[in-house]
Amino acid sequence: MILAGDIGGTNARLALFDVQNGEFKLSKLSIFPSRHYSGLDQIVTEFVNTVGLHPAQACFGIAGPIVEGRVKTTNLPWIVDSNELRRLLKVDSVNLLNDLEAAAHGILTLEEEEFFTLNEGELRDAGNKALIAAGTGLGQAILYNDGRYFRPLATEAGHADFAPRNDLEIALLRHLIGRFGHVSYERVLSGPGLGNIYRFLKEAQGLAEPPALSERLSTAADASAVISKAALAGEFEICVKALDLFVSLYGAEAGNLALRAKSLRGLYIGGGIAPKILAALKDGRFMRAFADKGRYAGLLAAIPVQVVLNEQAALRGAAYFAAFLSSGQT
Repeated sequence: MILAGDIGGTNARLALFDVQNGEFKLSKLSIFPSRHYSGLDQIVTEFVNTVGLHPAQACFGIAGPIVEGRVKTTNLPWIVDSNELRRLLKVDSVNLLNDLEAAAHGILTLEEEEFFTLNEGELRDAGNKALIAAGTGLGQAILYNDGRYFRPLATEAGHADFAPRNDLEIALLRHLIGRFGHVSYERVLSGPGLGNIYRFLKEAQGLAEPPALSERLSTAADASAVISKAALAGEFEICVKALDLFVSLYGAEAGNLALRAKSLRGLYIGGGIAPKILAALKDGRFMRAFADKGRYAGLLAAIPVQVVLNEQAALRGAAYFAAFLSSGQT
């Protein structure tokens, strides 16, 4: 029995997987609101006590930079230490992975129907893959092709400098510099990032916020969800333009990642936002921005691009790593 976790800034998903004869299947799953807890240890204790089953080992995918088995989470006030979790669980092995590294492992276990194809591209025998995922934050990972397997490599590229491409995006950058100082891609490509884009259009570009929209936003627990839902329904010019800009920026940074990773074998779009805005992603705006790379436009246009539909990819990846890779197996 393996305890696997996908720990994000909004939700912490914990699951038990039963591993037998080289196969693993989901046994128990619980979702916890991350900000309601003081740390991962509290969530783990509650989960294990509730299910009444004790795992043999554990692996957690966590949003943040893992350094020597320890991480200060990016969007939560937590410090997570693998040794402390190992003592808490009384198990021999607890592994911490970057959440996108875990998701990359998980993607390799999914079936074809668990993806939506935005761009068929060209099937190639050589080349890497890459994963970009906007949610509470922005994660990126490279799947390095060593000739036998795709090896996930964690990055913190979502915190690299935001690079505008036109006058509107330059104005957005200036607006965000005034608010945050340093402006990373996560400031525009995340749930809060969509809210930042909306605020820019309202405060710096003068787009009107109709009273009906103001009322929805004033009572919403998640303003970005209100904005994206209204945009997909074609309501309110400011919402439509905010989502349009978000999707274009998403495509542009996905293309940047594809260039950095030389991901000729494919680019995956994961995270919680993509499946919810699939209609906007597939209208062509994302792929136009993805391939708009000057002399490399043809190279980018030939890369297969798929949206990951299974929200449990990171959980499956953490379980897969614990079951088959943590001991050095391949």
